[in-house]
Amino acid sequence: MAHSTITSSSLDQNEDPNCAGQQQPYSTITSSSSSLDQQKNDDPGCAGQHPPVSPISLDKGDPMIFEEYWERMGDKCDLRIGGGDLMSYLSNPGGVCWFLLPQLEESIRRIHSLVGNAATQGRYIVVGTGSSQLVQTVLYALSSDSPHPLSVVCAPPYYSCYPELAGILKSELYKWEGDAHTFNKDGPFLELVTSPNNPDGSIRGPVVRPRAGGHVMYDLAYYWPQFTPITHQADHDIMIFTFSKSVGHAGSRIGWAIVKNKEIAIKMVKLIEVLSIGVSKEAQLRATKILGAICDGYEGSLAMPESDKFFDYFRRIMAERWNKLREVVKKNQVFSLPEYQQEQCLFSEGLAGTHPGFAWLKCEKGESKDDAEGFLKGYGIQARGGHKFGVDGSFVRVSMMSRENTFKAFLERLSAIEAGRDSTYKMDVA
Repeated sequence: MAHSTITSSSLDQNEDPNCAGQQQPYSTITSSSSSLDQQKNDDPGCAGQHPPVSPISLDKGDPMIFEEYWERMGDKCDLRIGGGDLMSYLSNPGGVCWFLLPQLEESIRRIHSLVGNAATQGRYIVVGTGSSQLVQTVLYALSSDSPHPLSVVCAPPYYSCYPELAGILKSELYKWEGDAHTFNKDGPFLELVTSPNNPDGSIRGPVVRPRAGGHVMYDLAYYWPQFTPITHQADHDIMIFTFSKSVGHAGSRIGWAIVKNKEIAIKMVKLIEVLSIGVSKEAQLRATKILGAICDGYEGSLAMPESDKFFDYFRRIMAERWNKLREVVKKNQVFSLPEYQQEQCLFSEGLAGTHPGFAWLKCEKGESKDDAEGFLKGYGIQARGGHKFGVDGSFVRVSMMSRENTFKAFLERLSAIEAGRDSTYKMDVA
């Protein structure tokens, strides 16, 4: 029977187009030399390439930090798909989300049970082509029967793509209204709450006073142990998660929503049905395999050594990266970083720190204080400025989820910045 084989090492490694020397100190498992050669070819920020120096892109949240780990899993995550497999539109004809593979639903519930970060019992699971599509389905579900446009708000700094998601269709059903703190219009509204927040990593709740016609959607893309302590089991009306940031597989384009209200879930499913008649089964099957491999690493006879278990492994890597970044920031005295308190983590059963997927830098000194994005660009670092997040230009977001050699290049370039010298010490950027 004809078939295709999907393996970790055969994935497309291109950068995520969303608007939004390898070192392995954390495990005894090693990467293949071909993978390292590919990383060196892909990465423009390797040491020794300047002058002139090519810019390194830390603007997007492309989670390539996870790549090495999944390459090392080998055939544990391989899939064999026969030529006659997965052909029907239907996956679960009797379910609310009729295109959701039952085995993926089981894996989603299993991993949330393992981590303890979200309640799923008695809830509806809706799968989407990434979490961005699911945000659109929420907007539609909450506005489609309303006699008045749905106002969409979020407290800044907010995820930079929210205004575009709410405004790109120029829909009369909903409208981006900006800052939740200053919102005072009558009528229905949806407050978007990202927690931990993108870009600054803070834990958040809604700020608009509850009232009739008001809704809150929680974007919990980063509520996973590698980024933040799991302090409670989230149990909200609408919660959005993504395969991209939870486990690193952005290219699979899988997200899921956990929804309390059946009618809202049905409307979300309806929009996906109209737009794409479901979600790729191949991508769903891959997500099932990956989520299952993570859970197996913690449970039963397939449990892995503590150092190689997925969440523990990446919690160490993120902590290491944040420690190095804080050392550099402290020395150059040009930028500041948010401070995070350790908290009791239900998953690790002990105190744990916060190590967000993005660094929210604030430029404190120098002539480029009001344009932190442009300032970093002068040192060959492409980042995303504060204006895109609803705040002033002294802030800039930098991804902490790049490959190791890109992260090392970032630290080297950031180290070259000295207080009071930003007008004279600039790299020759190609």
